[in-house]
Amino acid sequence: MKNLNKPRFLISVLLLIIVTFIVYLNLDASSAFFSSTQLFLSEYLGWLIIVIANGFLIFSTYLVFSKFKDIKLGGTNANPAYSYKSWIAMLFSAGLGIGLLFYGVAEPIGNLNDYPGMIEGNLSYNASKALSLANLHWGLHGWAIYSALGLCIAYASYNRNKPFRVSSLLGSSIENNKLMAASIDIIAILTTITGIATSLGLGASQISGGLNYVFNLEISEMIIIVLITILGLISVSLGLDKGIKRLSQLNITIAGILLLAILILGPTLFILNSVIQNAGVYLNQLIQLATWTEAYDSTVYQNGYTLFYFSWWFAWAPFVSLFIARISFGRTVKEFVIGVLFVPSLIVFIWMGVFGNAAIYQVLNNIGNIANAVSDDVTTALFVLYDAFPFSLILSVLTLFVIVTFFVTSSDSGALVASMLSSKKGAEINGDSPLISRITWATLLGVLAAVLLKAGGLGALQTAVVIFGIPFSIITVFACRELYRSFEKEVAN
Repeated sequence: MKNLNKPRFLISVLLLIIVTFIVYLNLDASSAFFSSTQLFLSEYLGWLIIVIANGFLIFSTYLVFSKFKDIKLGGTNANPAYSYKSWIAMLFSAGLGIGLLFYGVAEPIGNLNDYPGMIEGNLSYNASKALSLANLHWGLHGWAIYSALGLCIAYASYNRNKPFRVSSLLGSSIENNKLMAASIDIIAILTTITGIATSLGLGASQISGGLNYVFNLEISEMIIIVLITILGLISVSLGLDKGIKRLSQLNITIAGILLLAILILGPTLFILNSVIQNAGVYLNQLIQLATWTEAYDSTVYQNGYTLFYFSWWFAWAPFVSLFIARISFGRTVKEFVIGVLFVPSLIVFIWMGVFGNAAIYQVLNNIGNIANAVSDDVTTALFVLYDAFPFSLILSVLTLFVIVTFFVTSSDSGALVASMLSSKKGAEINGDSPLISRITWATLLGVLAAVLLKAGGLGALQTAVVIFGIPFSIITVFACRELYRSFEKEVAN
């Protein structure tokens, strides 16, 4: 308890408990509130979400080629704490995890079903557009958000000896105002917990749907959340190297096996040709897709897809960026941005290309019922895809296993970051964040995920992400401005 920052910890826990109880005791009213709030934010602030997301991508890309690219996190003599393999595995597992497994099939097919700009009868155009949109939502823009904020945190902590907190990124006027600094850190903690709870809810839904579809086992999502939370408690108690690092490496290995299996067992030539074509379409249409605001249309695609995904990345930013900063000591600015922005985006592109095109192939050739599966119950989409493959049962079992491990990785990483945010200066970096704090946050993650599911299912989870993600994106903009000023001072000296 000696390393605990009690005001940040106790206020955050209290607020989270109050919100959770209010939602639980007023499920119908909470569901209606979530829905109306999301519609309001999307209608009036959708343009701002698009501008900020593009701004982070431009800023991060600029840093790779700037005069700041050789600045090393931790100083000139700092050496990386982890190998490239372990580093990429941990940041990728923390940064995506369950989401990619949940939406790897559902997102391309959902775009094919719902995007208003599809041309009837033009299958080539529609399929390429569906994959381009999936890459827009899961690729460069999202990872640029992590890259920008993660670099702000890492530089402030390792090069300027600032506390490992979001409030440290906004300049001395904020940092010296204890009330303002504590408020910003509490917002970051609540945003972190809400963003991760969303993914845990998605994971629980997919595990429940998969078990029911594959084995005809009806297991409550609440029971699944309890079991996974217990596993998360065990992992977060073991710490970064023994728990999270090993689980992340396991995640990447099994996910790689699934990727190769679909490529080899599926329509291999079709997938390879499609990936190449998708690359050209995506690069050709990137600016247009990234700045589309649905201004002249009466459709609601952007609210349910692009704005939700970008807001989800914003909500996950404090968690993932803090975690990435924690494991990135000794990297140069150029290494950091390439490793956090471009490498994971490439992995996402390949994943979406393989799984998305395998699903689209089934739609184009009337194999199975994948399109209806996505419309009727998105949690079973990946398992419906496997029905047309050899060894479908083995693929399903492996998938359920890796969902669980990604689930646990997200839970323990999130609990670790929330604990770091609520620890005293120094304890968060050297790994001395209190065990009681990590256990508390891991438990609250599971409780919030269960309550949000109860309050309105996936819709409530998605809405909570938008509500918390937008305010934090504005904080990140000011953090990037402060980072640029710090870089200018270092280069000048």
